[in-house]
Amino acid sequence: MRIWTVRYRAHNGEVRRAFVLLPRWYGPRRHPALPLVISPHGRGVDALRNISIWGDLPARGRFAVVNPEGQGRRLELYSWGDPGQISDLARLPTILHRALPWLEIDRSRIYAFGGSMGGQEVLLLAARHPRLLAGAAAFDAPTNLTLRYRDFHLLRRGRRLQRLIRTEVGGTPAADPREYAARSPLDLAGRLARSGVPLQIWWSRRDRIVVDQRDQSGLLCREIRAANPHAPLLEVVGAWAHTHELRWSRRLPEALRRFGLLPRQPRRAAKAASTSSTEL
Repeated sequence: MRIWTVRYRAHNGEVRRAFVLLPRWYGPRRHPALPLVISPHGRGVDALRNISIWGDLPARGRFAVVNPEGQGRRLELYSWGDPGQISDLARLPTILHRALPWLEIDRSRIYAFGGSMGGQEVLLLAARHPRLLAGAAAFDAPTNLTLRYRDFHLLRRGRRLQRLIRTEVGGTPAADPREYAARSPLDLAGRLARSGVPLQIWWSRRDRIVVDQRDQSGLLCREIRAANPHAPLLEVVGAWAHTHELRWSRRLPEALRRFGLLPRQPRRAAKAASTSSTEL
């Protein structure tokens, strides 16, 4: 693997970095078109740490991954689905084309993968920019930011998290309900259902960070199916620790295979990924 660093100007004018993972053989002299995965980081996790979830998978699958630092309304590591951040994610293919003109991106195969807050932003990206994406995978994503704010008191340093989210969003859910709704994929369930974007939503019954996943990712899946029973949705439910499966050594390869980003393993065929649910 090789990491290329590019700089971009975020929606608020701040200069941010994005780290692009490419197979080591890929570069200015050898650059066939590759699929691109947009990978926003989770809450409080910087883009460099986000790189670690990918291992050598981009080399094995011959695709590129871009890990942006991101920028919320006020905060960098706690963007929580800020509309400006989602717009920046949508601009990343163009940003990469300008910064690395030799990088050939297959525009028909752009995907988004993320966990926790990154998964929340992946779902918002799919809802707001459906024509951009060929698929999206969210792991243990909060989908109702108002409920998330209330549940922070159950977590270690929960009061600090509530202060941070008030700073980022601009107030409490009671004071700014529209701002919280704008950052909640659940409020865009109808858009997701009609988007045509193939979705993978992975969530855990034993998540101790997003503590009520049945009413977060689970409820989003129910709402999508209610709005469109034929939506291309795969729901995977398990009992893992928060975002534990979003790693190169865990279930991330399986999620990539479902979008054709890694070759299928011959030992057994994966189940169909359309309007289905899998229990682990």
